Amino acid sequence: MSHSLPLSVFIIAKDEADRIGRTIKSVSDWVDEVVVIDSGSTDGTLAEAERLGARVVHNDWPGYGPQKRFGEDQCRNDWLLNLDADEEVTPELEAEIRDMFAGQSHLHADGWRVMIRDVYAHEETPAPWAYGYHQIRLYDRRRGRFSTSTVHDTVRPDTGAEIKSLRGIVAHRSIRSLDFQVGKYNRYSNMQVADLRARGRHLPKRRLLTEFPAAFVKAYFIRRYRRYGWWGLILSINYAHARFLRVAKAYEAELLDRGTRE
Repeated sequence: MSHSLPLSVFIIAKDEADRIGRTIKSVSDWVDEVVVIDSGSTDGTLAEAERLGARVVHNDWPGYGPQKRFGEDQCRNDWLLNLDADEEVTPELEAEIRDMFAGQSHLHADGWRVMIRDVYAHEETPAPWAYGYHQIRLYDRRRGRFSTSTVHDTVRPDTGAEIKSLRGIVAHRSIRSLDFQVGKYNRYSNMQVADLRARGRHLPKRRLLTEFPAAFVKAYFIRRYRRYGWWGLILSINYAHARFLRVAKAYEAELLDRGTRE
């Protein structure tokens, strides 16, 4: 990795052999190291990552936040770029980060938010209207670390840390297929309910009526899924069902608790 930036990229993964190659290739030529934290892949993820020059470290799955904190500790640089195994740095973002380090402007901020935009299996790049969200992904670990939440993997900057935003984007290929998406939000809703119960939170029962239609409107109009046509309709219904499922499972858990007490 000649002429590399003093920057470590770390990626958490499990069974990502079909996607992690894009992720590693998008950064391997210009960063100091790529570290993959694997939690038990059986599909060739490790071999693919090592073939592309990444260092692979195993760690049993402790939840999203703790796994990313473990990843932070495996890196040899203080400046870190976190990517998921279904994400890739676009050429525009690469150029922006290179320019930033070349001008030492990274010393004027402790962390940088990056726009992460959805791109689907039938697309090469995100649509101009693609849904996206900002997250701190490029940061100095001396001024902020990932949270310890098992569900919410978010960098928590230290008090007084200065955070700025980059203009470039990360392309997010989160959906391999609709079958994959349904399985993913089913698993994730289980984790969300477990997190709610651990924190003693209860969702109002009225949300069993309001959650689906409200989430559909949010997806179709606010997230602009309508711009995708029929595909956007499918995405909106799936998003609404995922949100409803979380509320339904939380209510189911309350019923089971009540039955056990009685």
